[in-house]
Amino acid sequence: MDLSGFRDPEVARGLVDALAAVSKTPVKIMEVCGTHTVAIAKNGLRELMPETITLLSGPGCPVCVTANRDIDTAIELGRQPNVILATFGDMMKVPGSYSSLTQEKGDGRDIRIVYSPLDALTIAEENPDKHVVFLGVGFETTAPTIAAVIKRAKDSGLGNFSVHAVHKTVPEALRALVNDPDVQVGGFILPGHVSVIIGLEPYRFLASEYGIPSVITGFEPVDVLQGVLMLAKQVEEGRAEVEIAYRRGVAPEGNLAALALMDEVFEVSDADWRGIGVIPNTGLAIREKYAAFDALERIPVTPPEPKEIAGCQCGDVLRGVILPYQCRLFAKGCTPEHPIGPCMVSSEGSCAAYYRYTDYGRD
Repeated sequence: MDLSGFRDPEVARGLVDALAAVSKTPVKIMEVCGTHTVAIAKNGLRELMPETITLLSGPGCPVCVTANRDIDTAIELGRQPNVILATFGDMMKVPGSYSSLTQEKGDGRDIRIVYSPLDALTIAEENPDKHVVFLGVGFETTAPTIAAVIKRAKDSGLGNFSVHAVHKTVPEALRALVNDPDVQVGGFILPGHVSVIIGLEPYRFLASEYGIPSVITGFEPVDVLQGVLMLAKQVEEGRAEVEIAYRRGVAPEGNLAALALMDEVFEVSDADWRGIGVIPNTGLAIREKYAAFDALERIPVTPPEPKEIAGCQCGDVLRGVILPYQCRLFAKGCTPEHPIGPCMVSSEGSCAAYYRYTDYGRD
């Protein structure tokens, strides 16, 4: 697909001018997708907003919202005899309460970076004398792929493979944000990739129950600007709807096949979000039918009591209570080369995006 039109500076300039003309009411708009976070910072879109519009980054990075308890549990799994722990690369440097996967690997644990859950399945096939645990992290975007791998492992009778599932789902997390008295959001830029899977319906409550305008957008500069303009128009017209500005990627009903696969393998559960706490009905636990592929059913472990990193304000950044450069560690003790919190570790983390693409917080 030719995306040049979605990167056209003249089209973008026209949308910026339209925003300046339309937006008269001050409003805080939050994006809840790591790819949007990077796109906004990389293209300098925050600086193009009229004074009435403030763009905030929310809990859109799945690596960043993974709680210390879940990281500590993964570390304990990796410490067990004859276990190979497979994970996406972004998780390696995320600090847990007392260690990280990178540190554990340096201490001799068999921890491997994979680019796909299928790679973990292959490792299990090639190492029948080991038990391979895949650390399943991500939102609705990655959950169908991991569900497919679990189903394939069951269908092929692969007995030395399991998943430590710490997946999270987005819609009910938005409800928790709206109900948080410290978070003042007047509109949501809804995540494009997640919405490809779940469609529009799960977000309806934002408009019907809370009167908050919301727009699903794509990831190019024109996509984001168009989404913000649609939100500004809703605000000025006193409307609250859930709209799609990303029709080339998102159907209102979502991806029905992916949703069915998720529902077959996973069931809704509670989940612990960094900086927010336990949010009901925002997790995906492996169903009883597939319990043989649940790592904690196969290898019960008890991690130490979790603790937060002193001075890290990643939780407040994820809730949109502060901007990354307002954290006292930003660009000082905490940098992408020497990260203290996960928001600076992940390539989709808001702190990493601010550090790489803006001058905020620099001396």
